[in-house]
Amino acid sequence: MTQYPINMDISPVVEGFFDDATNTISYIVRDPASTSCAVVDSVMDIDYAAGRITYDHADALIARIQEQGLKLEWIIETHVHADHLSAAPYIQEKLGGKIGVGANIMVVQDVFGKVFNEGTEFQRDGSQFDALFHDGDTYMIGEMQVFTMATPGHTPACMVHVMGDAAFVGDTLFMPDGGSARADFPGGDAGELYDSIQKVLALPDETRLFMCHDYGPNGRDIAWETTVAEEKAHNIHVGGGKTREDFIKFRTERDAQLDMPKLIIPSLQVNMRAGEIPKDADGNPMLKVPVNGL
Repeated sequence: MTQYPINMDISPVVEGFFDDATNTISYIVRDPASTSCAVVDSVMDIDYAAGRITYDHADALIARIQEQGLKLEWIIETHVHADHLSAAPYIQEKLGGKIGVGANIMVVQDVFGKVFNEGTEFQRDGSQFDALFHDGDTYMIGEMQVFTMATPGHTPACMVHVMGDAAFVGDTLFMPDGGSARADFPGGDAGELYDSIQKVLALPDETRLFMCHDYGPNGRDIAWETTVAEEKAHNIHVGGGKTREDFIKFRTERDAQLDMPKLIIPSLQVNMRAGEIPKDADGNPMLKVPVNGL
């Protein structure tokens, strides 16, 4: 088992930005010992019916970083999102920083390169990203060391990024009353998801966990921060010692009833390219709609 370099003595400054259109939370995470920061899971706005891209959400992140005089070092994608488009290249163009994702992006690119009938010009080696992370890899944000945990199950490339006492869990976990992510996308696996969740719950109880999505179950206010202890005790899908077998049965039955995310078709095409919009033969931004392909 991987030995992770846990350091609970470092507590980064975390600011969340909620996107109403996709129920996504993006984060600015600052090293407490410097002005260095990272952005986690940014959002690019899309009016899908009109085919129109805008950048209001990303501009809010950029403005906040500039207001605080921060230096952006990393733009992190916890996975290839199926429900929103990444604004990573836009933010990178404005502020710099490296774009990072899990190394299993290559698996995702291979699967969906076929779904979207991408030609040989579409590279399936993760080269669209600046860094590909493996389980246990480390990188620095200023003076703060970050380590990565491979957490497949929702997608093959899912990773949790642990920054001091804060962990950014992507879609691996939701708030305790929200449960967990679906595992029925190509490359997903409910058993792997359960195992990945257990890895996260093995972090110290006081670890702060930051969600990528929240839907305000039962009408409660939107929230995105909890702890390992709270998830272990109260998560409706895995808390209280629920077994792997029970989770697989529940997750499989529930996933069979779920609709596809509304933005899955544009999201996958853009996000497997590190946030770049694909182009047609004439160089015009263009998205495809595979029929009966998902």
